[in-house]
Amino acid sequence: MNVLLNLELDDRQVRQIGSVSSDVELMRLQSEGEILEAMPDVQVVFGDLSEEMFARGSSLRWVQATGAGVDERLFPDLVESDVFLTSAKGTVGVHLADHAMALLLGLIRGIATAVRNPSWDQRMPIRNATWELADRTMGIVGLGGTGRDLADRAHAFGMRIIAVDPEDVELPDNVEACWKMERFHDLLEQSDVVAICAPLTPETDGMFDDQAFARMRDHALLINVTRGKIVDEQALMDALRSGVIGGAGLDVTPQEPLPEDHPLWRMANVIVTPHAAGGSPNRVDRIVDLFCENLKRILADQPLLSVIDKRKGY
Repeated sequence: MNVLLNLELDDRQVRQIGSVSSDVELMRLQSEGEILEAMPDVQVVFGDLSEEMFARGSSLRWVQATGAGVDERLFPDLVESDVFLTSAKGTVGVHLADHAMALLLGLIRGIATAVRNPSWDQRMPIRNATWELADRTMGIVGLGGTGRDLADRAHAFGMRIIAVDPEDVELPDNVEACWKMERFHDLLEQSDVVAICAPLTPETDGMFDDQAFARMRDHALLINVTRGKIVDEQALMDALRSGVIGGAGLDVTPQEPLPEDHPLWRMANVIVTPHAAGGSPNRVDRIVDLFCENLKRILADQPLLSVIDKRKGY
């Protein structure tokens, strides 16, 4: 089986993949021209796949993406094909959840205020504005891997946790309830913190609109570490400026890169990080481990892990 490694890996990681089976031939090509020329003989791509690569991949059986979100890779020919698409879902929740908590704590403990205004005069204003998380409610939109990892962390801080998800998911012990999406507004009305842990799909695109923000509590904080376009930008700006919601911690924004002169960078009730939550020293090792397990499975004609339903987008 010819496997194209179309991502940056170190020698140890390449050896790990090569040790899966003697039936695997690893291909590491440098130029786009070399990759396109080789595609008719490639059965597996680990890493980036372009539409032109796919068009030439007459033998292609499976693509392993390196991110959890695959919305940018779901071009029509791939969606309609029999090629398996797997993602990193289930492996990235740890660092996304860590980052979500960092954004939340930065808002409720006045850290952003202190960094922006380095003065001892901020001591009492910060103290007077702080929260405790214990006994507050976090509403998680999307109870997949990231949502579950975030629930673990929020529960450790003493929070009550509710969630919505379009799928029937197993309810973790630390989540009080997981409702279907028709109760999305119920979640907004009950939550002190609303955390977006969902993929970008036609159904989630722009779901945080004026109506959604109107259902949120006026002190509630929005945390988003997955996809920026789930939030309507104008609705968000209006809600922040008018006090409809209390603030936002955003690692992803409706437009990326966020222009340097965009007001979100400087709003007192907002923390923005530049799509950095995906960073982790363990990320590549985790996706290589997943790829190796799936490589064993495809060689044995067994079901793959972290498979994307290409029509649903997750």
